[in-house]
Amino acid sequence: MQKLREEIGKVLAPLVEMEASQVLELLEVPPEPEYGDLAFPCFTLAKKMKKSPPAIAKELGDKLSGQKGRLWEKAEPRGPYLNFYIAPKNYSFEVLKKVWEEEEQFGHTNIGNGQNVTIDYSSPNIAKPFGVGHIRSTVIGHSLYLIYRALGYSSIGINHLGDWGTQFGKLIVAFKHWGEEGKLKEDPVDYLYRLYVQFHQEVEENPDLDDEARSWFKRLESGDQEAVSYWEHFRKLSLEAYASIYSRLGIEFEYYHGESHYNQMLDRVINLVQEQGIAKESEGALIVDLEQYDLPPVMLRKKDGATLYITRDLAAAIYRKETFDFARSLYVVGAEQTLHFQQLFKVLELLGFEWASNCVHVPFGMIRFKEGRMSTRAGKIILLEEVLDRAVEMAREIIEEKNPDLENKDSAAEAVGLGAVRFGDLSNDRVKNIEFDWEKVLDFSGETAAYIQYAHARICSIIRKAGSDLPAWDDNAASLLEKEEEITLVKTLAQLPEKIFDSAESYKPSILARYLIDVAREFNRFYHNCPVLSSEPGVQQARLLLINATRQVLANGLGLLGIVAPEEM
Repeated sequence: MQKLREEIGKVLAPLVEMEASQVLELLEVPPEPEYGDLAFPCFTLAKKMKKSPPAIAKELGDKLSGQKGRLWEKAEPRGPYLNFYIAPKNYSFEVLKKVWEEEEQFGHTNIGNGQNVTIDYSSPNIAKPFGVGHIRSTVIGHSLYLIYRALGYSSIGINHLGDWGTQFGKLIVAFKHWGEEGKLKEDPVDYLYRLYVQFHQEVEENPDLDDEARSWFKRLESGDQEAVSYWEHFRKLSLEAYASIYSRLGIEFEYYHGESHYNQMLDRVINLVQEQGIAKESEGALIVDLEQYDLPPVMLRKKDGATLYITRDLAAAIYRKETFDFARSLYVVGAEQTLHFQQLFKVLELLGFEWASNCVHVPFGMIRFKEGRMSTRAGKIILLEEVLDRAVEMAREIIEEKNPDLENKDSAAEAVGLGAVRFGDLSNDRVKNIEFDWEKVLDFSGETAAYIQYAHARICSIIRKAGSDLPAWDDNAASLLEKEEEITLVKTLAQLPEKIFDSAESYKPSILARYLIDVAREFNRFYHNCPVLSSEPGVQQARLLLINATRQVLANGLGLLGIVAPEEM
């Protein structure tokens, strides 16, 4: 597609007295296939040429009448647009050859040129179960991590753990009163959570427990060895429990820098805001007044000297810039924290940090289950692990029904089940609340991961039946792809690079996810109308190359969503 754009830009530039790069920026994909493959809007030329956009489009069409390029065969005016149509044989050759040569790298670019992008995502609270509420941050953040890496950036995943605060004073008190080390080691996170729940039940009868908890947290803040020892023990056991979930999801982080990591940097933040004169005292507290920016004031330090969450976020932002020199710093955090990040970025800007404009909040909506709250061992929290287990179990039941002779049912069920959970989230626009419906996310014929995975597995099966792992390349094969279904599939495959780029620029993996549904749909349409194995030898070879390119695009795209592309299911 980029080569086609460049070719059109080169031919149009002298006709419209613009740079080729300017033409490329204006080119659009028409809303309907009959309007061509790329369209040049003539609105911007009206003032300069003193003609109406339709008249300009017709004039340009007349000048290009009878002309064609290597990748386009005609240009026709339609209203205020000049529409370009691809040259099917040459275009198919370019697309299939590029996928063949680049394989798993197809769609990847080096736009990022090795620049760092820090991505703050997942961020569960230590000593609390990994709830399903963290799934959106986790899968959106991880997909963006993979997408930016595909664009040539150096992605740096940071898990900003909730590992500090008064709740640790409560946990220490609860463990000292009612805890048992043996039970703690059996199921650390669940046990700590139940102790935390018990504390809140007991404190209603014994309010002195709150004072005891505050005392222990103060000891923790002061570096008391016994308090620190408890905190480190709880943190270590929690991280080990979370690691098993991350491993199952195929996620690794470069850094587990939680809130506690920035404790030693808070004085510097306070000194900075005071030196810059942007802070003031208010009833004993230190605040930054943001009223002139239509934002409420930010409290950085309470009157008792305690700092707040935003103080740590300021320290974290400065630390990340100084340590990683990021080109962008993403915060994949729920939409309910939008105000927090508006305040955070504004304070960074007022501190004189020009790079504040490169800090981006990537908000997302809530996730709900259609059937209501699932049963769980941990009170009102829906455990992510239970959701994953249930998805895999349901996927196995479907596979058992559809393909009872499949050898590796367990691995296939794991791939389909986990893929269903991830895609059920990623296929939705992240800014919207989503309703998780088990029947929909595991539908092999609907707009789901299973639908895409099944298309991939079906292609692998066809290629195996053809008697080889991969078809051999043939320079003449593309010229035999003439049917509308074949050309449409080629055009769809060509879009992968721009879909990856658009997903990164908008911070929306849903663009890539929805595109993969289109690829699978166009493959199925092709498959039902264009026989592969029963076609003539030359056509068979061409179609094998086409479906192999489709397989590669599906695998590459699913990989960037963190989803496995199974060869059998």
